[in-house]
Parts: sequence; C-alpha cells; structure tokens
Amino acid sequence: MKKAKVRAGKIVANLARYTFLLAFSYILLYPLIFMISSSLQGARDFFDPTVEWIPKTPIFSNFSLAFEAMDFGNSFISTLIYEMLSAVFEIISCAVAAYGLARFNFKGKRLLNGMMLLTILVPTTMIIIPSYINFTRLDILGILKLIGGIFGAELRLNVLDSPWVMWLPSIFAVGLKGGLFIYIYKQFFQGLPKEFEEAAWIDGAGPIKTFIKVIIPSSTVPIVTVTMFSVVWHWNDYYLAQMYLTKEYPLSVQLASVDSLLTNALQGAESAKIVLGPAIMAACLMMVLPLIIFYLVLQRRFIASIANSGIVG
Repeated sequence: MKKAKVRAGKIVANLARYTFLLAFSYILLYPLIFMISSSLQGARDFFDPTVEWIPKTPIFSNFSLAFEAMDFGNSFISTLIYEMLSAVFEIISCAVAAYGLARFNFKGKRLLNGMMLLTILVPTTMIIIPSYINFTRLDILGILKLIGGIFGAELRLNVLDSPWVMWLPSIFAVGLKGGLFIYIYKQFFQGLPKEFEEAAWIDGAGPIKTFIKVIIPSSTVPIVTVTMFSVVWHWNDYYLAQMYLTKEYPLSVQLASVDSLLTNALQGAESAKIVLGPAIMAACLMMVLPLIIFYLVLQRRFIASIANSGIVG
C-alpha cells in the first residue's frame, strides 16, 4: 500500500513538473513561433481571420524584401566588424584585467575595484555625452593637444564612424558591460587553487605564460559565460551604434528603423501579396536567427557554465 502511494506521488510530481516545463517552454517559444508563422504569410493569409499559425499559401518574398530593405549583406558585415570584433576584444581584455585584480596586490587596487563596480552601476546613457566628445577629439593624457598647440595644428583624432570607436573601449576592458565581465572572471579566478600557479612558477613560467598556459585552459566556465553574454549584447547593441555611427550601420540599427525602410521598399514592390507586418516579422527573424544558431552550438557549455558560476537573477 505504501509503495503504491509513493509511486502515485512520484507520478503526480512528474506530471506537475512536465506540465510546468511545457507551459514555460511555450511562453519562451511563443514569440519565435509567432515570428516564423507571420513571416510566411502573404496579404491574403494576413487578413484572413481563420489563419492563426499555419499559412494557407506560405510565401518567402517577405524575406527577400527584408533582406533588400535592411541591406542585410553590408549590415551583417558591419555587425561583424564593429560589434563582433569588439566582443572578441572584450572577452580577452576583461580576462586579463580580472586576472590582475584577482591575483596581484598593488597600490590602487581598491580604487580600481571601485571603478569596476561603478562601470556596472552607472548606465551608459549618463556618460554618453563626454564619451562622444572624447571620441571626436581623441587624445592620450593631453599629449596630442600639447604638441598640436606648439605646432599650431589639430593632432587630436576623430574616430567617429570608424571601427576604433567600438574597438578601443573593448581593447581596454571598458566596453559594453565590461565591468560585469571583469567581475565574472574575477570571481572565478579568485576561486582557483594557487597551487596551479605556484607549480608553473617553479617550472620557470612567468605571469604571462602562467596566465596563457595554466589559467586560461582552466577557465572554460567563465570564458563560455562571458562569450555568450558579450556576443548577444554586442549583436543587439543599438544605442552606442546609432550614437557613434552615421553610416555602415549594423543590423541592430537597421532593424530599429525597419518600418521606414520597408515602407520605402514596398512603394516600389510590384507584388500585392506583400504587406508590412509579415515583412517586419521576417526582418526580426533574420536578425535573431544567427543568435539562435550561436546558442544551439554553445548551449551545453553555457548551461553548465551558468550552473557553476553562481550567477543568479
């Protein structure tokens, strides 16, 4: 009798668990399913109240229209140059900065830790104006201004509308969400046994070689976590891109103005089967599809990394 009750309790618990997981999965997948369904609809299906999920006559012209309106090829290349390279630079530079803060004692370490926390707490919108001005007259400790004053020439650089406006902050670990990435790395490095480094030092390895040969191979957890966050945030970055760039926009900026782009494209469209709503959904699907593929490739490592890194919220 007791075994029957225990078995019944397990069955009820499993049913409740699977019901919750299915409901939660539906909530998460609903936007994606809606985008796929809507992007395949023509004018007839879009205005047909009997069509909810599966179009009666699926069309793919919405994707070609969105591709042309967003200038997808050039925008994709701009995204790789401006955003994805910045993400790679930041993944590397934040690891180096975090290792220094986690393993070495030096004057000003507390100050740097405080500044790192400030970069997490202070939103980008509060410093965008001084950042913009700084990039229009880029200087190094006022040296170029001093030399330019001597020779009567403006030597300070204007890096707006160039990849350097995105690359420089990432190279120096102060780019998009750089403080958070340093914090994730730092918390992991502090938990690594110091015996690893001591063994490398005994074998004659210096700090740089120890970092490359010992620390990095042992840090798959934070590297995968930071890589996932960095790629997603840089791919979706709209605010900085539209502030610093006036041409060669990445996909995020193009998607933000996709309504006007598609409206202009539809004026010259000969097919009456195309309407604005499904074309917008096609553009959104094209924007999010590379991230979905990227996540599917790294999902196992990412889930294991999140479970082991102690990140919550």
